[in-house]
Amino acid sequence: MKLKLPRVSKPTLLRVSIFAIGAILVAIFMPRPDKININYEVNRPWSHPQLLAPFDVPIYRDADTKRMQIDSIKENFVPIFMYDNTPIEKIRVAIQSADALAQSDKDLAFREVKRIYDSGVVDQQTAERIANGKISTLKIHDATTNKNVQAKRTYSTRRAYVRLDSIINLKSPTLMASLRELGISNFITPNIIVNSDESEQLLNEMLQPIEAGIGIIQQGERIIDRGDIVTPQLYQILQTYEQELQKRSDHTGAARRNTAIGQILFSFVIMAALYVYLFLYRPKVLQSMRRIICLVSILVVFFIFAVAMHHQFSSGLYIVPFAILPLMVVVFYDTSLALITLLLEILMCAPFAIFPMEFIFIEMMAGMTAIYSTKELSKRSQLIRTSAYVFAAYVVAYCAVELMQVATLNSFSWKLIGYFAVNMVLTSFAYILIFVVEKVFGFISVVTLVELSDINTPVLRELSIECPGTFQHSLAVANLVSSAAHKVNANVQLVRAGALYHDIGKLKNPAFFTENQHGVNPHDALSPLQSAQIIISHIADGLRRAEKEKLPKVIRDMIAQHHGTGTAKYFYTTYCNANPGIAVDPKPFSYPGPNPQTKEASLLMMADAVEAASRSLTDHSEQRISELVDRLIDEQINAGMHKDSPLSFQDITTIKQSFIDSLRTTYHTRIAYPDAKTSPEASAQSIK
Repeated sequence: MKLKLPRVSKPTLLRVSIFAIGAILVAIFMPRPDKININYEVNRPWSHPQLLAPFDVPIYRDADTKRMQIDSIKENFVPIFMYDNTPIEKIRVAIQSADALAQSDKDLAFREVKRIYDSGVVDQQTAERIANGKISTLKIHDATTNKNVQAKRTYSTRRAYVRLDSIINLKSPTLMASLRELGISNFITPNIIVNSDESEQLLNEMLQPIEAGIGIIQQGERIIDRGDIVTPQLYQILQTYEQELQKRSDHTGAARRNTAIGQILFSFVIMAALYVYLFLYRPKVLQSMRRIICLVSILVVFFIFAVAMHHQFSSGLYIVPFAILPLMVVVFYDTSLALITLLLEILMCAPFAIFPMEFIFIEMMAGMTAIYSTKELSKRSQLIRTSAYVFAAYVVAYCAVELMQVATLNSFSWKLIGYFAVNMVLTSFAYILIFVVEKVFGFISVVTLVELSDINTPVLRELSIECPGTFQHSLAVANLVSSAAHKVNANVQLVRAGALYHDIGKLKNPAFFTENQHGVNPHDALSPLQSAQIIISHIADGLRRAEKEKLPKVIRDMIAQHHGTGTAKYFYTTYCNANPGIAVDPKPFSYPGPNPQTKEASLLMMADAVEAASRSLTDHSEQRISELVDRLIDEQINAGMHKDSPLSFQDITTIKQSFIDSLRTTYHTRIAYPDAKTSPEASAQSIK
């Protein structure tokens, strides 16, 4: 007996493939350490189990102590010097080449120069160290000399010239004047210079004990226990332990391959968790390829950015504005999905955080704060407020972790606070990313809907001028439908914006629509079929105008669907009455459709019909309004207009009652004020 596997539909395979591609991209960009990494920081508690030395671990000085000792040795280091006979030889040649001098003067000058150079001339830096008492003896060591010279007997180049000037000027002022003209000061350079090779060798010998170990932790001995503070000395021991562990581990062959396999499995588990959540709780999202691609793309893009920041900065993950992710999901999906995606994104990034649990806690607090503070993002200014809340959440969560783990704020990192501040600034720019997602995936945010609902937009302003009746009708429909949308959990901002724009096609032929007519009816000169075609054409005209104004697709869909496939009933009935006994084809009198596909489109169709018909009522009593609403909506339902809409019977009942209540308020009876029998002035006189 063959085992038959259940068939998987192509759409399901495509959806699974999208999530699989997302998992592969995450695995590709996930950091692969070239060495074994154990997460810890100086002055923070050791968060791992007790660590015992699996082998002998040498103890070295911590980095700060080592640096201080090295700096001290280098500062006080006295190099080895050597003689350089080049300067005195150049001076001898210069003096002998002076034709204006007698030989006796030349001999006198060179003799005094040689006496100074026999004591030694050093560079200015060495002379300053001698003067400060840091050098008392100069060790001269070269191929021909190995002796010590008292440092105080040497001259700097400046002192050597001053000494030469004073001695020769005392014996022969004329000779010194000639030497000045010769530029003798330019020839006086050090003859005791640093022996670089010998000095470097001596310095290395002095530094070698600093680099050497100062002890050893024997195999099986405790290195550190959970909760112990990682002091600078322990930090150095742990660094040494990691290096030794790296030398003894094969992290280039099987270990690297196993790490890659683990990361792939990790990525697939994360994406599978998201898929299962959507399958169980958000099937409508899972049915839309566009929404799936958008959600997976957001997760992957944020992950890649997080990896880049991790490589660029120490603790760079805290620069990543993770709070933007739930903000975007709240705008285009819902708050529950925003929380799930935030959690999964943070879990994806946690493995390469320095302290994973601390990272998860801090980022979750910040992300949840962003979700709570923007349940419905309708203004850009809300992002500024949300960014401030997110920054406060970061700081409070970080302080909580510090106090809980270290019991003090002495190790408080101002660098992390700076990262949180950068994060806050980036979060405030979430509107830009929301705008990009809108354009790339064809979504529409509440912010955009609010902007579209502004009656000062060019097309609505034109509608109010060219078609004042239609404009007033659109406003009335928007008010009527908003209340009902709220009661059936429809998108209030979307249905309001759709109501304002649903009749913009009437801008092409305003006078052919009753609400814009003033005594003259151009339909009187047309046949019912011609009139019907003009009326029906306002749908196509509206779609063309919407394209020109670059209105979002959801608004264009509502323009196309607000009459569905219904007929221009007045002209169809007129034509039938004028042609009794003839079977009239309703198609030429029918709107192109389609019928409403969403709650919002159905609401708009109902409100449009009810508001227009309510204007013809002469009796606005509750009974007449109720009869009108019931009749019009029932006719639409019986005609199958709303069969593709997700509205339930309960929703329809709620919508009817909402329309009735709104129309009663609109057409409520006002109090008739009595006429005054006397003027106010006369009344005042009578009182007097």
